[in-house]
Amino acid sequence: MSYLDDPRVLFAAERTLLAWQRTAIALMGFGFVVERFGLFLRMASNQPLSPSQRGFSLWLGVGLLLMGAGVSIVSALQFRTVLRSLGEKEIPRGYWTNLGVWLNFLLAFVALALAIHFVTSA
Repeated sequence: MSYLDDPRVLFAAERTLLAWQRTAIALMGFGFVVERFGLFLRMASNQPLSPSQRGFSLWLGVGLLLMGAGVSIVSALQFRTVLRSLGEKEIPRGYWTNLGVWLNFLLAFVALALAIHFVTSA
């Protein structure tokens, strides 16, 4: 619980949320690249990939996508916990505190949709 009655506490928590959001986006982007790397190898070598080669890049990429989705969801829930502990003076009037939370949930949904697409199309 905070006793500062200062809006900077909220903004510090929001910066932390955004840092975790960037981490989640980086994990998801790296997962996408890793998953598509198997396709690149097949195109570059003009030979079909073995199932083990394709499976490795698929499952590693899907794992990174799911890890990014998990980071996104956990950071949004953690930020909501911090918001509940703040006082009235620490949240500026009319400030949208849930925008970052909903963006994180949207990012997690996109990552899960990509992971499902990759697994079903493999």
